[in-house]
Amino acid sequence: MTIVLPKDYHALSALEKSKVTCITTDEALKEDIRALRIGILNIMPKAETYEFRLLQPLGRSVMQIEPVWIKLKTHKYQSSDQNHLDKMYIPFEEAVAKEPLDGLIVTGAPVEEIPFEEVIYWEEIKRILKYAHHNVASTLGICWGGLALAMYLGIDKVVYPEKLFGVYETKNLEREHPITGEMDDVFWCAQSRHAGIPDEILEEEAKKGSIRLLAHAKGAGYTMFESSDQRFLIHLGHPEYEPRRLIEEYQRDVAKGRIDVSPPLNLDLDNPINTWRSHRNELFTQWIKYVHETTSY
Repeated sequence: MTIVLPKDYHALSALEKSKVTCITTDEALKEDIRALRIGILNIMPKAETYEFRLLQPLGRSVMQIEPVWIKLKTHKYQSSDQNHLDKMYIPFEEAVAKEPLDGLIVTGAPVEEIPFEEVIYWEEIKRILKYAHHNVASTLGICWGGLALAMYLGIDKVVYPEKLFGVYETKNLEREHPITGEMDDVFWCAQSRHAGIPDEILEEEAKKGSIRLLAHAKGAGYTMFESSDQRFLIHLGHPEYEPRRLIEEYQRDVAKGRIDVSPPLNLDLDNPINTWRSHRNELFTQWIKYVHETTSY
């Protein structure tokens, strides 16, 4: 339906060109519709340039969305525009002080090779996840954000000898699930990570009843699963990425001289085609619908 944004938001014209309706806070109040407050804990490099990747699919929902941009107190955001952060982002405690969040998104972060206990902001992340687990209808973790949710549940990651990188054919394991139920039986999804969780560990956790497995890709493992209480939805891929982002990451890694990064699988660097956009749109649409239906106030 619409995204509620300041009238001077930097990506406003780009969102509107991509057919996302944007309105100001004053206009939203006139419509007399309670927007879903979706907290977005954005830890991606150059945070301001990544926002569009989430707002575009969120804006395709039939619900009115108010994004609440959240920043960590213990993270320096050295690559991000500090003026933009000061204007648009608030600490988590402030985000939930007056009104509850309906949903929360935890983005990826370029720290998947670092043990969780050595990530400078891990303790703050844990406090946020603890609150969210008890007070937010659903938390969606993307890539490292998904690994962080899994770690909160007691499931640690392993670092890969070579980066898992490219576009993977993925099998939908739960056609009756409220979020994956409307996805194709087989869909494509982008992956870009140096870490993950072995299949056998996740299968054992599923047998114990601590998680529910939702999607699996040959070569990439279980890419979607959730906590047994359905409060945490974990997606280890990057459905929000565009092909150009994968190419830029590959060029960056080559420039750094990394020998553990091969060209992205199933992506033509000279003629990149997005084969996973429908999965992205369906994921965010159904997740927002689920958040709306499970919000109790």
